[in-house]
Amino acid sequence: MGLLSLGTPLQWYESRPHNEHVRQNGIQQLLYIFRAAHGRKDDPLLWGDEIEYMACKFDDRQNTAVLAIDDDDVLTELNIEDKGLCDAQNVSFHPEYGRFMIEATPARPFTGVDLQYVEENMASRREVAERKLGARGIELLSLAVFPRMGCEGFTDVRQVWSSHNSASRSLYLPDQVINRHARFPTLTANIRTRRGEKVCINVPMFQDEHTPKSDDTVYQRDWFTPEDLEAPLAAKPGFIYMDSMGFGMGCSCLQLTFQAPTIDKARYLYDALVNFAPILLAATAASPAFKGWLADQDVRWNVISSAVDDRTPYERSVAPLLPEHNNAHGHSTKPIPQRIPKSRYSAVDLYLGGNAFFDRKFNDADVPINEGALQELQTNSLFPMDYDLARHFSHLFIRDPLVLFQELIDQDNKHSTDHFENIQSTNWQTLRFKPPTQAATPDNKTAPGWRVEFRPMEIHLTDFENAAYANFIYLIVECILKFSNEIDNYVPMSQVWQNMELAHHRDAVLRERFYWKSSFTAEGTGKYTFAEIFHHPAFGIFPQFIDRILKDKKWVSSSWTELKNSSDPAQVRLFYYLKLVHDRATGVLPTTANFLREYITTHPSYKKDSRLTAEINYEMLKMASRVTHLDDSKDEVSNFFGSEIASYLLKSSS
Repeated sequence: MGLLSLGTPLQWYESRPHNEHVRQNGIQQLLYIFRAAHGRKDDPLLWGDEIEYMACKFDDRQNTAVLAIDDDDVLTELNIEDKGLCDAQNVSFHPEYGRFMIEATPARPFTGVDLQYVEENMASRREVAERKLGARGIELLSLAVFPRMGCEGFTDVRQVWSSHNSASRSLYLPDQVINRHARFPTLTANIRTRRGEKVCINVPMFQDEHTPKSDDTVYQRDWFTPEDLEAPLAAKPGFIYMDSMGFGMGCSCLQLTFQAPTIDKARYLYDALVNFAPILLAATAASPAFKGWLADQDVRWNVISSAVDDRTPYERSVAPLLPEHNNAHGHSTKPIPQRIPKSRYSAVDLYLGGNAFFDRKFNDADVPINEGALQELQTNSLFPMDYDLARHFSHLFIRDPLVLFQELIDQDNKHSTDHFENIQSTNWQTLRFKPPTQAATPDNKTAPGWRVEFRPMEIHLTDFENAAYANFIYLIVECILKFSNEIDNYVPMSQVWQNMELAHHRDAVLRERFYWKSSFTAEGTGKYTFAEIFHHPAFGIFPQFIDRILKDKKWVSSSWTELKNSSDPAQVRLFYYLKLVHDRATGVLPTTANFLREYITTHPSYKKDSRLTAEINYEMLKMASRVTHLDDSKDEVSNFFGSEIASYLLKSSS
């Protein structure tokens, strides 16, 4: 969850006068990083993943499933009392936005040699954390979204709404769900204050026979003026209305970071993965319900995007909800505010370029930039950047820093990166280009090098699924880097943005056609179904990336399906990883979102009104827990994975 610093966080009106100071010094810090590490080369393909769990409690007498928000001290125990155990198991735990969330990563990066170890490491993380939480009656579920977040009684403590919810001013989420670290409530309040209104999230509601015309949980309150007047104006008929950062940053995902051998290869890898992001978002869909309602979409991304959208009405090119209460408080200190077409949580905006396949015509979308930053990045004496790289960073620097700590206003730019990371870490795009740390010089290979973070994928219920998607992307990355002189994956950025919109649609893997390359050796795109994108012999992901790298490794002679008959158990498991990804993307198996939606709509107590009741939520999450632990006593594992994968998993787990 971005940069965590110790100190005294400044509220928005206190930090705003320092915005330009942070940007200017952040640019200098970035340039010192590049000057120190630009010659670094021959780094190995190290990588790692991040998984975000939700701590849940089940009450089998009351038939309720809720989020556990008062046991976040377990993170301190894991990082202090159990540090030796965690180091020995190669696992690490970190705070996230919600008190009910735990982020887990490998303590040391993977080398890619043993792909089955990825799942083993994920299982170790879950086991270590569950030892601590199990004694408290808490289960860890890897849910993309808690389906009844914001509904009455969705946490395990009485919602006393202490201090009248002053950070978010939400109608639905008490501030007690926010991580206690000072950065998180300050981030929440500063986004709202800069915006000039509460954040506004409208998600299309699934339409059933008795679905109401509008979200009937919207109401007015009299705690805050003007925020408590906004909901009836912000909510849209036919949409689920949410009003707090927690609805988005309280979602969970699977993220991967890869180290490239050089800066040029890192730029190429970033660009090559840009159009994979919306494709893999749709392929991993796992979010069918929000705030107790079934949604007419399957993924979480636009919920998070709206939840952290700090743009003022002017920047969004809209009228304020309450003109009489709106003023210039939200505007940044720049003399002429810019129109900004997207939230800072969005699809990638610009290719990095720097390779033979790139043409600037592919950056065809409306992307504002910080002109001063663009000039400084190209003309400085520390490390003059080429135009395309400078344009990428100058676009990030149109944003204001959201949380500034009093003690960190003045920094040594040669040895600190906090100002740069303040901007970098709050530009949450589908990919992130990560320069080395300050300590990473060409001859210091112990510090991380040039990295690319792949951020769009939804999280899944089991370690097997998360390992499957992680290894799938790893093989694609390995292929891209291995055959970097042969793979041209550029499509116009405007088409990537259109793909991102399509990825949100319900059952997008079955219903939509996405822009995709018609050939990886020439220009040109077409609109294709997922079945074509994944297995067309000329441009499909499996034949062009997976089979290609597996043949290079001499694991197969023709197709990934040969792995099933391997004498190596690890290769057999890789077959089932790839089969899961392939079958879900091509409609052989339902996506997790489709499976959960079907569970809800066929539940005996469902009233065809798009509502997810506490009873259905309890029974669905109990089912999810059984699937997580491969308990097939009710045939749920078999229904979820299909008979072949389920039979393999149940046999191998026993």
